[in-house]
Amino acid sequence: MLVLTRKLGEGILIGKEITVTIISVEGDKIRVGIEAPQNIRVIRQELLAEIGYENRMAAKSEYIPLEF
Repeated sequence: MLVLTRKLGEGILIGKEITVTIISVEGDKIRVGIEAPQNIRVIRQELLAEIGYENRMAAKSEYIPLEF
């Protein structure tokens, strides 16, 4: 893992198309701005874990066909 120190307003470039900028620092919280092309999915890590859990639970659920 690459670890960098950045100040407020500074950023980093990932590849040629993704920019990460430090927007604000308040106590132990840091607001980060991410500029990326629309085809690049940006999602918080904790949400990705939650989505994975929900998908696993849905896969375990019993299939009940609907009758019309």
